[in-house]
Amino acid sequence: MAQAGIREIEGPLAAEGLRDLVQGYAPAVLRDVAGDWPLVQAAAQSDEAACDYLLGFDRGATAEAFIGPPTINGRFFYSDDMRGFNFERRKGRFADLLRYVLGLKDKDEVPAVYAGAVETAQALPGFAGANQLPALFGMGAEPRIWIGNATSISTHFDASDNIACVAAGRRRFTLFPPEQTANLYIGPLDHTVAGQPLSMVDMAAPDFERFPRFRDALDAALVVELEPGDAVYIPALWWHHVEALSPFNLLVNFWWTDSPDQDARFDAMVHAILTISHLPPERREAWAEYFDTFVFQRHGDPAAHMPPEHRSVLGAPTPQLRQYIKQYLARGLARP
Repeated sequence: MAQAGIREIEGPLAAEGLRDLVQGYAPAVLRDVAGDWPLVQAAAQSDEAACDYLLGFDRGATAEAFIGPPTINGRFFYSDDMRGFNFERRKGRFADLLRYVLGLKDKDEVPAVYAGAVETAQALPGFAGANQLPALFGMGAEPRIWIGNATSISTHFDASDNIACVAAGRRRFTLFPPEQTANLYIGPLDHTVAGQPLSMVDMAAPDFERFPRFRDALDAALVVELEPGDAVYIPALWWHHVEALSPFNLLVNFWWTDSPDQDARFDAMVHAILTISHLPPERREAWAEYFDTFVFQRHGDPAAHMPPEHRSVLGAPTPQLRQYIKQYLARGLARP
């Protein structure tokens, strides 16, 4: 089931189709794009067959799992005082984790278990070659596997574009465009559950008195449910809430970077928060004009009037310019 407004693509995804998706900067459902994967075909037989297939690649690697009591209802989040979290992290052998989750599926009142973004190159060497998305060849997108029971991951964003493929079980994705950020009531930027900031709103029971603007976010939300073999393309910075709907779930995702600067963008925003956000309104507006001119280029290329050799930090990024800018910033950050 996909809500109106989400593009749907059937069957294989070609490289040019992926380029179109990236340029369009909107989510898309990729129906049966991974239907021919051996993992998906094994899962179609049974959860046990899917586990056996994965264990065929196991070489004894470890993985970290989030484990929470039944009382959290599958929602990994902060503790009530927000100093910690409502789950604990445990490390162990990947094979033991897989068997543990499988063993819980027919039991009542089970703990919530989730292991996210396990790198298959380390945990399951050889898996990537057998379960491929050819459109991603040459993009450095290594598959990661996500394992768990019926759990939910609160609304968050990724810095990278993402294709998430359901291999076993069913999943529901609720997607919000970046312009809804102010309506999602984001929690701490630096004290996070799993690396990225989260919405503080409980999707299963929104508190509209505390979070009234969340109604506007829901009006703009896109919702899609995926079966094994289906995938969703999520552009970078699109917020997404992910629900695993079955007692046993496997998902494989692919992230890829668009430039060497990708991971520094969030840091740049945090630095701007430190230096600008607490200024008086008229001075924030003045800096907004500078950002609009030099960063967001809302008035065109701010260096178009200068020859290329004199544009310095406003020039086209090269390895040499990146290194120069990093050194320039490092000197500034070193000042008391």
